Amino acid sequence: MRVRAVIAYDGTDYHGFQRQSPAREPSIQGTLEGALSKIGQPGVVLGAGRTDAGVHASGQVIAFNVDWRHTLNDLQRALNATLPADIAVLELEQAADIFHPRYDAVSRAYRYSISNTRVRNPLTVRYTLHVPQALDAEVMRRALAYAIGDHDFAAFGRSTVGESTIRSVYRAEVIAGGSAIAIELQANGFLYRMVRRIVGTLISIGRGERAPADFFEILKSADPNRAGPAAAANGLCLIAVNY
Repeated sequence: MRVRAVIAYDGTDYHGFQRQSPAREPSIQGTLEGALSKIGQPGVVLGAGRTDAGVHASGQVIAFNVDWRHTLNDLQRALNATLPADIAVLELEQAADIFHPRYDAVSRAYRYSISNTRVRNPLTVRYTLHVPQALDAEVMRRALAYAIGDHDFAAFGRSTVGESTIRSVYRAEVIAGGSAIAIELQANGFLYRMVRRIVGTLISIGRGERAPADFFEILKSADPNRAGPAAAANGLCLIAVNY
């Protein structure tokens, strides 16, 4: 039986989602496969998004095959009892035998969280980037609007060998409330470090170091040397995968 599950994890102590060489474990995938083996269901876990080291997820989708004689609720309980505290199976259901969480997805959504306070908060440093300089959220919002649509995002990320760098961004928002700023992007796919480099560029714009129109010029250039540096991994979270 093919099973589809929605999982959440704190990626701080992991070398990303994808299974790594023994020297670069643990990974989320490897830990999930280890939990399945412990309950007598060894096999490969497929993921919708290969989140980088230190990146979190609240809506990652996975799939795996089992030969399970009990209910799916029992399977969910068994996995959560076996997994470490920083990974949890939120939902679990039977899927079509050909379901693939990565290739069947039509879009993914990420949120990047910023704490814009003078002094960092130790209780949020695992999940937000602390930026002590004042940020103008409205200016960042105007800049990010240029990302919506079909564009070549080569300036902000790189693809795997031979893959196109053109992506379709369906939603791009800057959500500000008090000292918290969240940047949300939904697209048909993302290049390696694309969200984090977009955020790094927006931060420089929010500080007044660049103008909103500079974002469009960087996007058109397809030149990675013109974009801002990648923002730290701890602020990024995969929040949804849509099918």
